[in-house]
Amino acid sequence: MLNLLGGSDRLCSGLSRRSFLSIGSLCFGMGGFTLSDLLRAEDAAGKRNSHKGLINIFLGGGPPHQDMWEIKTDAPAEIRGEFSPIATNVPGIQICEVFPQLAQRMDKAVVIRSVVGCKDRHESNQCMSGWFPDDLKALGGRPSIGSAVAKLHGTVDPAVPPFVGLAARTSHVPWSHSGDAGFLGAAYSPFKPDGPGMENMKLHNISLDRLRDRRRLLTSLDTMRRDIDTSGIMAGMDAFEQRALDVLTSSKLLDALDLSKEDPKIVERYGDGKPYKYQYDGAPTCNDHLLIARRLIEAGVRVVSLSYGRWDSHGQNFDLVRDHGTKLDQCLSALIDDLSVRGMLDDVTIVVWGEFGRTPKINNGAGRDHWAQVSCAYLAGGGMRTGQAIGATNRLGEYAKERPVHMQEIIATLYHNLGINVAASTIVDPTGRPQFLVDHEPIRELI
Repeated sequence: MLNLLGGSDRLCSGLSRRSFLSIGSLCFGMGGFTLSDLLRAEDAAGKRNSHKGLINIFLGGGPPHQDMWEIKTDAPAEIRGEFSPIATNVPGIQICEVFPQLAQRMDKAVVIRSVVGCKDRHESNQCMSGWFPDDLKALGGRPSIGSAVAKLHGTVDPAVPPFVGLAARTSHVPWSHSGDAGFLGAAYSPFKPDGPGMENMKLHNISLDRLRDRRRLLTSLDTMRRDIDTSGIMAGMDAFEQRALDVLTSSKLLDALDLSKEDPKIVERYGDGKPYKYQYDGAPTCNDHLLIARRLIEAGVRVVSLSYGRWDSHGQNFDLVRDHGTKLDQCLSALIDDLSVRGMLDDVTIVVWGEFGRTPKINNGAGRDHWAQVSCAYLAGGGMRTGQAIGATNRLGEYAKERPVHMQEIIATLYHNLGINVAASTIVDPTGRPQFLVDHEPIRELI
């Protein structure tokens, strides 16, 4: 955690040398790995600064594939469910009736109806890395795509972390995991705005609530810099520690997280996703997180992951999909439009998916249970060949009948869109052995 207050051996400004030297911890994971340490590691690895972006929207709980992107009109009543398909602006492609706005943007998106390779485990790892927690567990586990990109590409702007996780902590904790750094270590963990690093970031008794007063903040920072120079500490800092200080004294990250700085009409288009229903032990339907994700990418973040809603519909499946789906339709269509208008859509990939699908047969509580045999995904932007529906399940939605798409193929496609060749790129693990990012190639139909 960062705390620029308290401690012994204070400087004239009231900032202790011990506190100052620990600047940069923020919320980059465990172990006290500081931001200056992270910057050293990135510099040593020789990072590139291309700025492709990824917004990974995790539908924690397992969204029902047959109630979203492939309505089973020919199935019997106990399997088909309550929804009807609607036409999209791409001839021949239909999706669920709760997505009328997305239907009119189908030309900018892709639905995958035949995702395989899932496990019946309520974990986000499958969608954050393509791997499971057990893979290379003895070495710390496989890194998520955000962590790998942070390692391979580094920062776009030294004042902005390359990987941000917006998911607030959920009662079922794995649903709020934004993607682990695995064997890469804490330096490549996602920065979490809701974490203790942000909660304890203070400058001379100025809390985050008061950081919006730019003039007061700059005055405090100027005083801090002068005091540091007077004490001779600034002269002794290396370039990496100065860059760490630049992160803390920059307003770019805070501005990106502050929706009061956004056009109110755009905020209204996204909506807020309230009232939050069917949340239980999962994530709320925070529509505004998608807008914050766009603002973060615009500020220089490479990968933003977030958890949207709680889709574990063992009961009231159709009521849940009407609620969550309608809200997702609003914010996701707004995000696509927003990126398109800003000329960012070809550079930013959006992926929306969950850890598995739901049972073909509806249970006695009007719900669907876990079904790992097949799932679904929605992608948009990223310079892909959009306007497609890839794969299909059989008549009852039980298994992938046409073009099974492995989860790792989707992850490989995301890497490809971010400018990383999964056939050639490796990351060295703690034993010195190079590890490929995934075992599959990108989806050939999309690149």
